Amino acid sequence: MARYELKLPKMGESVAEATITSWVKEIGETIDIDDTVVEVATDKVDSEVPSEVEGKLVEVLFEKDAVVQVGETIAIIETEGGDDAGAISEPKQEEPKEVAEIEKTVAVAKETVSTPVDTSSSDRFYSPLVKSIAQTEGIQVTELDTIQGTGKDGRVTKSDILSYLENRGNQPKAAPAPVVAKVEASKAKVQSTPVTMSGEDQIIEMSRMGKLIAKHMVDSVQTSAHVQSFIEIDVTNIVKWRNKVKDAYLKREGEKLTFTPIFMQAVAQTIKKHPMINIAVDGDKIIKRGNVNLGMAAALPDGNLIVPVIKNADQLNLMGMTKQVNDLANRARANKLKPDEIQGGTYTVTNVGGFGSIMGTPIINQPQVAILALGAIRKMPSVIETPEGDFIAIRQKMFVSHSYDHRVVNGALGGMFIKTLKEILESWDVNQDF
Repeated sequence: MARYELKLPKMGESVAEATITSWVKEIGETIDIDDTVVEVATDKVDSEVPSEVEGKLVEVLFEKDAVVQVGETIAIIETEGGDDAGAISEPKQEEPKEVAEIEKTVAVAKETVSTPVDTSSSDRFYSPLVKSIAQTEGIQVTELDTIQGTGKDGRVTKSDILSYLENRGNQPKAAPAPVVAKVEASKAKVQSTPVTMSGEDQIIEMSRMGKLIAKHMVDSVQTSAHVQSFIEIDVTNIVKWRNKVKDAYLKREGEKLTFTPIFMQAVAQTIKKHPMINIAVDGDKIIKRGNVNLGMAAALPDGNLIVPVIKNADQLNLMGMTKQVNDLANRARANKLKPDEIQGGTYTVTNVGGFGSIMGTPIINQPQVAILALGAIRKMPSVIETPEGDFIAIRQKMFVSHSYDHRVVNGALGGMFIKTLKEILESWDVNQDF
């Protein structure tokens, strides 16, 4: 018999951890290759972790709702063979000295640390693995708080604490870092008004995704100085062109042509003209993005939103953009997006017009610095200027709302961005081919 370590796989370019949502297999159950063993969740996407071997599940190392780092062992599967990749090697009998030294180290650690590390007095989150290493190495919470974390939101990762331990003896005792987050959190706390209930009221628990979205929205408002600019765009030529070609496109490609890819392509072109809108803020530094990755807010059946990302959107023609938009939107509604397909966005577009709204003031998707809201397209009376004089005509018009971070994007850039978008959309050629 061999024991195979099932590890949390890499789930995207910037995904460092995931939460265990449910164990599909129970201890003692037989597992075939590609059977789903456990379901996990990142910020917005649920995923399944399959087994690469067949055998029997003999040990589960993390309970439901535990936060696990990518690469950590989450379960042990007992297999028939002895040469499986990832199998745990038995200690070599010819190395008693090394084994004895390891046992001695463990014994010393047990004597040094009699109780688990209590992190209740800290405002920082520490994963079970980090707390376990801290307990073994005799690191108390006051010292743990001095370690600079490289994980999400400054979280201390396994690599951070191991790197700290390597240099621990060479470093002077540092005073605990000022807990800025604690001060800010105390300022941000608002005394909530007690909610009175009657017998007719119903309590509905927020979903996990709903809680995450709520936290992200509050964090964004507290991080960025939100400012909005609005502009009205005449999209009559675009409406005429789409009405002319949509049936032929459906017959040829087997899918619908919506307004979304047209607008997304125009946004990508606008970003190329104003690259300083395609940035992120890192402390007192500005990160100018090398790629134009457009986030596309999509509504889910349960009412929540998800933002799949169109990578290198500025390199796509209208046909390619349409394929990408339709594919991501369809798989978002079916909850079939991959974790890396919601990562890496540099600018986001949301379509509030799909719900009948003429405009909106969307909240920035951190760490981006701007987001665009597309309003509903409506028939509006409009003044048309001609050499023979002005007259009133019925035109197809829409509002777009631009929310941007006033820390790094001033009103001139925020306004010029949507002015350029307006110029691109209003110059649409109704005679062009698809």
